[in-house]
Amino acid sequence: MAHLDAYLFFDGTCAEAMRFYERVFDGRLELLQTYAESPAASDVAPDRAQRIMHARLVIDGRALLASDAISEDPFEGIRGFSLSMNYDSVEEAQRVFAELGDGGTVQMPLQPTFWAQAFGMLVDRFGTPWMVNVNAAGQDDASNGKESLAEPSRPGRR
Repeated sequence: MAHLDAYLFFDGTCAEAMRFYERVFDGRLELLQTYAESPAASDVAPDRAQRIMHARLVIDGRALLASDAISEDPFEGIRGFSLSMNYDSVEEAQRVFAELGDGGTVQMPLQPTFWAQAFGMLVDRFGTPWMVNVNAAGQDDASNGKESLAEPSRPGRR
């Protein structure tokens, strides 16, 4: 069975970010390996040897993977996507949203929407974009709102 897991790149803050996410999401950091600890150690510039080559954080059975950029090119940041966390409880979503938002930028406050009990967007202090969602009553993660998108049945219509 295939799984889709996200892989993030940081500019020297990977270890700090992954430890932060471990605490926020009550995850388990399984691996935090520097370039100096890898077989590629001799190929890495000394000023980049302590950057993270690979990190693996398990959150609720899924993996968030990450590393530090090692290129000499300017780091362009994390762009073009958001990580999405879905909760059954508004209280848990509020806690996570507040912790992720500490030192970050809230793009949309956590609030009720037409598709969810609560939804909010932010970019955390490490530059990672997040969406936090609390499913509407009777909606589970697997349905992902499909019920609300289905065309309602109308009398006389087939």
